[in-house]
Formats: sequence, C-alpha cells, structure tokens
Amino acid sequence: MATGLIALLDDIAAIAKMAAASLDDVAAQTAKASAKAAGVVIDDAAVTPRYVVGLTPERELPIIARIALGSLKNKLLFLLPGALVLSYFAPWAITPLLMLGGIYLCYEGAEKLYAAVFPHAAHAHEEAVLGEKSDPVALENEKVSGAIRTDFILSAEIMALTLSTVTDAGIYTQGMVLAGVGILITLAVYGVVALIVKADDAGVALAKNPLSALRLFGRSLVLGMPAFLKVLAAIGTAAMLWVGGSILVHGMAQLGLAGPEHLIHDVSEGVAHTLALAPAVVGWLTTSALQALLAIAVGAATIIVMGNVVAPIWSRLRPARS
Repeated sequence: MATGLIALLDDIAAIAKMAAASLDDVAAQTAKASAKAAGVVIDDAAVTPRYVVGLTPERELPIIARIALGSLKNKLLFLLPGALVLSYFAPWAITPLLMLGGIYLCYEGAEKLYAAVFPHAAHAHEEAVLGEKSDPVALENEKVSGAIRTDFILSAEIMALTLSTVTDAGIYTQGMVLAGVGILITLAVYGVVALIVKADDAGVALAKNPLSALRLFGRSLVLGMPAFLKVLAAIGTAAMLWVGGSILVHGMAQLGLAGPEHLIHDVSEGVAHTLALAPAVVGWLTTSALQALLAIAVGAATIIVMGNVVAPIWSRLRPARS
C-alpha cells in the first residue's frame, strides 16, 4: 500500500513537472511571438484612435471597450481556431486569405488619402457604399464596425506571425500561445489607445493642480493632443498602407510571383548604398514607402471597383432588404 502510494505521488510529481515545463515553454513562446508581431501591434495602436475622433468625450471609452471586445472575439473565437484548422488541413489557403485582408487595408488607407485630397468626392463615395448615417447611434455603430473590421485584418497578420513561430509545437501549445498573444496584445493595444484618447481630459485635470509643474504639464497635454492626434491619424493611414502593401508583396512571393519583392529589395538596397547613411533605416524606409505606393495603387483600383460595381449592386439590394 505504501509503495503504491509513493509510486502514485511520484507520478503526480512527474506530471506536475511536465505541466510546469509546458507552461514555461508556452510563456517563452508567447513572449517570442509577441516580439515578432510587435511591428503590426504598433500599427494597430496607431490606426485605432482615429475611430473615436469626432465623437463625444463620454462615448470614447465605451467605444474603445466595444472595439477591444470585438478584437478579442476576432482573435479567440475566429482567428485562433481558424488558424489551427487551416494550418493542419489547408495551409495553402492562409496566404490568399491574408492577401484579401491586405487588399482591404489598401482600400481603407487609400480611402483616407482620397478623403484628405478630395473630401467631397470621398464623402459621396462613402455614402454610396455604406449609405448616409445621420443618426449618432448609427454613426457610432459604423465606426465601431469599421474599427473591428480593420482590427480583424491586423489581428490575422499577428496570429499568422505568431503561428509561424510555433510550427514545431503541438496543437495544444500552439493554441495556448495564440490565445496568450491575442489577449496580451489586445490589452496592450487598447490600454494604450485609451490613454491616448483620454490624455486631454487628464491634461485638464492636471492643469487645475496646485503644483506649477503639473499645471504646466497638463496645459501642454491639452494644447498638444489635437496636433498629436492628427499626426497619429497620419501614421495610422501610413501603417495601413504599409502593412497592406507588405502583405501583398510577401503573399505574391509565396505564390511564385517574386518579381515585386525582388524589385523592392533591389531598389531599397540601391538607395541605402547610395546614401550611405544609416543603411538599415534608409533601406527599411524605402521598402515601406514602395510597399505603400503599391498599396495606394491597389487601394485606388479597389475604390473604383467599390464605387462603380459594388455600390450600384448594393443600392439595388438595399431597398429589397428594408
């Protein structure tokens, strides 16, 4: 009896050690995957604040909470199981699906440029595609839906990058790492976004503080946040174009059309060599700019298709559904 009990305790201890080692491996893999996806995470944080611009301050945090919840659902309910299923049964489908998401990011980014250069034409295009939203509730819902759609594409890229770091692990480890990265990144991104959009309110509170240093800091926040949000919106648009273009370039290379990727690489190396100043930075900036130019071209073509093909069809279907 005692021998059997000791053997059972030994087995339990062995299982506990294996579980601890497995959890350590998951934690290490999660940290590694999060670092690899950091670039897309920064883009996600830059893109999201523009969706609450123009809405009343009291609705900012609830909207961010809705987008964050939608982001978690994207990652945990759709992308995580979808990534595991596709990686085992249809890995060939991952690249085309990511490329479709890349086209959507190109469209979103090009649409923002279109609105900046031709605001009236862009507004008419948006009304033709989405319909006019005069109700504040409908406008808020549309902003939330748009943010969650964009987040879905960026999250898909994050999950794909994460999966690529744990391809040799078992399915349970892959699932736990994907879930860990998804939760950590969502909390980090939308925590930062909440701080950004409420920074002006914090500035107002600090400006009333009796300490002169805090008052000065608060006033600086209040005065500086409008310009900062404009810069962040521009960065968000650039990020959508860069990520969308990079997805398409890498996707084409994986499908056997490596010409654009090689051309961009050669041009970037040539520019970096010619300038001979911080070649790594110059090369990256050149690569990103060329990928963004490709994204603008793809996005412009998509705007034409959406405005002249999809919108007329949608306008005919819309009365039938009402």
